[in-house]
Amino acid sequence: MMSTLKTPQTGTGELLLSLRGVSKHFGAVSALIDVDLDVHAGEVVALVGDNGAGKSTLVKILAGVHRADAGTMTFGGREVTVSDPRESLALGIATVYQDLALCENLDVVANLFLGQEVNPLRLDEVEMETRAWTLLRELSARIPSVRTAVASLSGGQRQTVAIARSLLLDPQVIILDEPTAALGVAQTAEVLNLIERVRARGHGVIMISHNMEDVRAVANRIVVLRLGRNNGLFDANASAEELVGAITGAADNAVTRRSARRSASTETEAPS
Repeated sequence: MMSTLKTPQTGTGELLLSLRGVSKHFGAVSALIDVDLDVHAGEVVALVGDNGAGKSTLVKILAGVHRADAGTMTFGGREVTVSDPRESLALGIATVYQDLALCENLDVVANLFLGQEVNPLRLDEVEMETRAWTLLRELSARIPSVRTAVASLSGGQRQTVAIARSLLLDPQVIILDEPTAALGVAQTAEVLNLIERVRARGHGVIMISHNMEDVRAVANRIVVLRLGRNNGLFDANASAEELVGAITGAADNAVTRRSARRSASTETEAPS
C-alpha cells in the first residue's frame, strides 16, 4: 500500500530516469513486482527497505547485471533496454557498490583512471594527475595527495575516491550502495557532504541505505520497498516512525512506541 502522504516535491531538474511496472522473478521467487521509480537531475532519491525488499535486485537491473522480466525503463526521455554493465555505463548510469572495488596497493590517480587511462599505450601521468586534482577540488574532497596509496586512506576518503571515479565518466545518474556503512561519525558527515556536492553538480543520485538519519539528511525523496513492491513515497520531513512503519509494514513497533511514550511524557509535563 502506498503512503498516504502528499506526493513529495521532486528536484527542479529534468526527469532523467523513470521505471514503470518493473518486475523480476528468480524461479518461483518474485524479487520485484510492478516497481515504479523516478529520478530527476539535481536530486537525491533514497531507496530504503528491509533485507529482501528488492533493493539490490533493482540496483542490478539499473546497472545491467540483471534484465527485468516486465516493465519499462525510460532514460533521457526514450525507452531503453540495458543488457549488461557496459550498456548501463554508456547510457549514463554509474554504480558505486558497497565494496567500492578499489585496488588498495595503487594510488588515488591509478584507481581513478583504472580501465580508462589516458593514452594507455604510453600513460600520460601528468594529464591524469591534473584531472584527478581538478575533480577532487570540485568535490572539496579531503584527500592529502593523489599519489597516496588507497590502503592508507580512511573509509570516508575511500568512498570519495570511488565516487570520484564514477564521475570521470560524466554519468547523469549515480547509484550509491550503502555509502556510509561501517563509517564513523566524522567520515559519515564527510560522505554526506560529498553526496550533496554531487547533487549540486546536477547529477541524479540514488542512495541505498539502512540509516534513516543519513537518508533524511540528504534525500529529496525517499522511496520505500517492501517485499519487492513500492510501499511508500516520502519527503525528507518524514518521521522515523513513518519510515519504519512503511519498511516493516507495521504501525506498532519499537520506534512508534518510543515516540508515543515521549509524546505522552511531554503532555504530562506541560504546564496546565
